[in-house]
Amino acid sequence: MLAKMLRLFNDACIGDMVPCLWWLDWWKDRELKRFEAERGVVLREVMEEHREKLKVEGGDDGKSMVVMKPLIQVLLKLQESEPEYYKDDIIFGIILDLLIGSSDTSAETMEWALSLLLNHPQVLNKAKAEINNHIGYERLLEESDLNHLPYLRCIINETLRMYPPAPNLVPHESSEDCTVGGYHIPRGTMLQINLWAIQNDPKIWDDPTSFRPERFEGVEGHKIGYKMMPFGSGRRSCPGEGLATRIIGLTIGSLTQCFELEKVDHNLVDMTTAPGFNLQKAKPLKILVRPCSAMMKLVDQM
Repeated sequence: MLAKMLRLFNDACIGDMVPCLWWLDWWKDRELKRFEAERGVVLREVMEEHREKLKVEGGDDGKSMVVMKPLIQVLLKLQESEPEYYKDDIIFGIILDLLIGSSDTSAETMEWALSLLLNHPQVLNKAKAEINNHIGYERLLEESDLNHLPYLRCIINETLRMYPPAPNLVPHESSEDCTVGGYHIPRGTMLQINLWAIQNDPKIWDDPTSFRPERFEGVEGHKIGYKMMPFGSGRRSCPGEGLATRIIGLTIGSLTQCFELEKVDHNLVDMTTAPGFNLQKAKPLKILVRPCSAMMKLVDQM
C-alpha cells in the first residue's frame, strides 16, 4: 500500500486532486518550468535553423518542379504572407502538438497492435490472408487499399479499445457551472475522463479483456456512441484522428504483408503497462522479422 501511495505521489499532481495540498507539488512545478524553458530553447533553435535555410534557398521561381518541404518551412513561408496569424508562438505550438500528440501516440498504438498480433497468431494469419487476397504479391499495400481491408481496421479498433494511447484523454476545464451525472461541477474545474475504464468496462463490453477484433465487424469507423472514443468526441476531439488511423493502418498492413513476424521466444509478449500520461509498454517490444518469401522480389527493391 505504501509503495502505491508513493507511486501516486510521484506520478500525479496531488494539488489537482486535493486543492488544499497544492504546496506538495512545489518541486514538480519548478521542474516542469525548467523543462518547459529547455524545450522552448531547443524548438526555437530549430525554427531559426529552418528560417535561415529558407533565406539561403530563396523563393520559388515558378519554373522549377514542386519540392517537398518540412512542415515547419511551410509554416514559416505562410508567416511571410500572413504574419498576423502565423506568429512564432502559433508555429511553436503546432510543432509541439505534432511531436507530443501525434508521433508518440501513433508509435505506441502500433507497438501495442504488434504485441497483440504476436500473442494471437490466428488473428495475424487472418489479417495476412485478407491483405494477400486483396492485393496479392505483385505490389505493395497503398493507402487507397485501407478502405478494402475491414479486418485490419477491426484490429486497429480493438487495439485502441484495449490500449487507448491517452487513457484519461486530454484534460478539459468547465467554462461554466454545470451538473454531470448528478454532480455539481463548479466553473474552472479540471475534468478528466477515464477512457480506459469505459472501454474495458464488463458492463459495456462482452469479455473486455480478450483481444477480439471481430467485435468491430460491420462498424463504420471506430465510434460506438460514447463507449468507444480513443480520440475524444465532439469539437474538442483530436484533429489528427484521420491521419493517425491511416498511418497506423498503412504501417501495420505493410509490415504484415512484407514480413513474417515472430516472437523472440516461446513466451507471450509482456503486456504490462508503464506509468505515464500516455499508455506505454513497460518493456519495449522485441520482435523477429524476416522477409516473406512471396514478397522477396519487392522487398529487395525497397
